[in-house]
Amino acid sequence: MGVIARVLDEARLTPADLGALAVTIGPGTFTGLRVGLAAARGLALARALPLVGITTLEAIAAPVKAVADEVIAAIFDARRGEVYLQVFDANHVALTQAMIVPLEEALIHVPGARVVAVGTGAELLASQIAEVPDLACRLADNPAQPDALTVAQLAVAQLNRHGPDHFRLAPAPLYLRAPDAKLPGGLDPVLG
Repeated sequence: MGVIARVLDEARLTPADLGALAVTIGPGTFTGLRVGLAAARGLALARALPLVGITTLEAIAAPVKAVADEVIAAIFDARRGEVYLQVFDANHVALTQAMIVPLEEALIHVPGARVVAVGTGAELLASQIAEVPDLACRLADNPAQPDALTVAQLAVAQLNRHGPDHFRLAPAPLYLRAPDAKLPGGLDPVLG
């Protein structure tokens, strides 16, 4: 909440000046998603604002420039030999859903022979592609983490497409992996 207050102060705005909010919904760390979404939900509820959820994979793929025969692989290192992955065409239309897969299986989900990789797992994917004849990969020179301006631009596009009433219910976090924490008795803290 302190960061939000500083950003509003730097922009010379107050919460009353806001017309909508945007938040990344994952994939990402369990705690990070919970904290970020809770803060955004609280502010949206307090101000009765629409809240648009944007996936982190969509947010890192959106600024990537690709040519017609390239696909964009937005990929985060999920640790434990796994990656979070979503593939988009050169026009940023999703070709796959966001998923978690073992790194050695990532190429199965990447259609096409020319790939632009972006994210913390981009080099992992590029090293796999380098071992396959007739496949080419280049690393995007875009940030490996979501940028707030990109998230805002994607949210504005969603608001224009669907209208603010579509976003009155808070978005759910996108968990692709079960949390490591377990309640006593082995219960899942999310599912119970």
